[in-house]
Amino acid sequence: MDALNGVVGIAPTDPRVLPLIETHLALMRATSPAESVHALPPERLSEAGVKFFAILDGEEAVAMGALKPLGDRAGEIKSMHVRASQRGHGLADRMLRHLIAEARAAGLSELLLETGARPAFAPARAFYARHGFTDCPPFADYLADAESVFMRLPLDRAAQSPQNGAQAVP
Repeated sequence: MDALNGVVGIAPTDPRVLPLIETHLALMRATSPAESVHALPPERLSEAGVKFFAILDGEEAVAMGALKPLGDRAGEIKSMHVRASQRGHGLADRMLRHLIAEARAAGLSELLLETGARPAFAPARAFYARHGFTDCPPFADYLADAESVFMRLPLDRAAQSPQNGAQAVP
């Protein structure tokens, strides 16, 4: 793990991140009905305004996340994923802190996300809850769906920490 670089802005079409995006998409398709899969392919992650980030281990992306602007000072977290072999080393925390910092720098007042409701998504829901996200109604173009959980983090509740970026205030 010593070879890991920090969080870098990168094109989602970069060959170093494509395998991780494909792994993420395959997992989402395997754990949710097709109509409830909201993960974005590389071309959608390349749309105007979307900021895509990765943590690289040499020439391989081992973690990723994106920030999609929604308007009205809100943003959506998309495509958070850490390679299974790299989990448990704080990479998801590092990525989320980076996304929160990017949202603040962009002047956003809240972050929103959609994740799955099935048991396979329980670790993701717990992760976001630990960082101060709470359940909320569907937002943007999402519809109510028993397969989805919607969460939000008002950024005025997420305090800055000089050592590690943004973290939620208890």
